[in-house]
Amino acid sequence: MNASTLAQRGYAPTAAPLKSARKAEYDVIARITSRMTAAMKAKDFKKLIEAMHENRTLWRKLAIDVASPENLLPDDLRARLIYLAEFTDHHTRKAIRREVTAVPLVEVNTAILRGLK
Repeated sequence: MNASTLAQRGYAPTAAPLKSARKAEYDVIARITSRMTAAMKAKDFKKLIEAMHENRTLWRKLAIDVASPENLLPDDLRARLIYLAEFTDHHTRKAIRREVTAVPLVEVNTAILRGLK
C-alpha cells in the first residue's frame, strides 16, 4: 500500500457520521429516562435508585455547563435549566427516601426530550 492510498483512506468519509451535541444529549437523557421508567414499571427500587442517581449526575453536569459564562444559550433558558437541575436534585433525594414518586423526574426529562427533538 502506498502513501497516496493511505492518505485517501485517512481522509475518506467515515461510515458513521459523528453525533451532534444535541443528538448526544438527547440519547443520554432518553437512555436514563427509559431506565427510570423501566425500573418503576418493574417495581425494582434498587434499579430506580441507580437510574435516578445517574439522572441527578447528568443534571448536575448540565447545570455546570449552562452556568458557564461561555455558554451561548439565552440567560432565561439557562436560568430555567439550572432551576430544573435544582428541582431534580431535591426531588431525587425525596424519591430515594420514598417520600415521593420518581414520575416528575421522568416528566421533566420527557419535556426536555421534546424540546431537543
